[in-house]
Amino acid sequence: MTVPDEWDLLEERTEYETGWYDGGYDLLEQPDGTEKRYYWADLPAAVVVVAQIDGSVLEDADSDDNADNGDRILFVEQYRPTIRETHLELPAGIVEDGESYTQAATRELEEETGFRPSSTALLQEYAVATGVLRHDRAIVYAEGLEPGDRELDSNEFLEVTTVPVSEALELAREQPTNDATLSGLLLAKEDGLL
Repeated sequence: MTVPDEWDLLEERTEYETGWYDGGYDLLEQPDGTEKRYYWADLPAAVVVVAQIDGSVLEDADSDDNADNGDRILFVEQYRPTIRETHLELPAGIVEDGESYTQAATRELEEETGFRPSSTALLQEYAVATGVLRHDRAIVYAEGLEPGDRELDSNEFLEVTTVPVSEALELAREQPTNDATLSGLLLAKEDGLL
């Protein structure tokens, strides 16, 4: 990270390390000569997966539940202790060392949902909440899903569900909702994938 010439980085301090993220502040001299602490949390990169599945791949598929020629979007429902709410979300997770976003998407999708994609495409990489976070995220589109091996982490208690493609964005806009799910579906729709 570089600091523009009109800003002077006086100190960078990590105040705590959690194993999940680091937190601290930068003390900066601002362009007007005043000093200010800018607090931050540094998180590893993450990936969000917009996974489209043909309803015929699902074991419990029937024609009444699988509109839109059977095309559905995979979601996971999970309780988020930090905000004390249960959310319907797109599958997501941390990018491990040495992984690309598409590799992480393939791994996370299979671990969380039990489905493995035959094709993935990076839709967008972006910085998240730049006023407080040092955190990059990517949206990956996945298709050609086949059954794989589900392997949840010790802190994941997820229920997998599917929603018809035509209803996914509308459902994701209902409260409670979150930025990753909305961003993922909006980008996929903008790119003509939904």
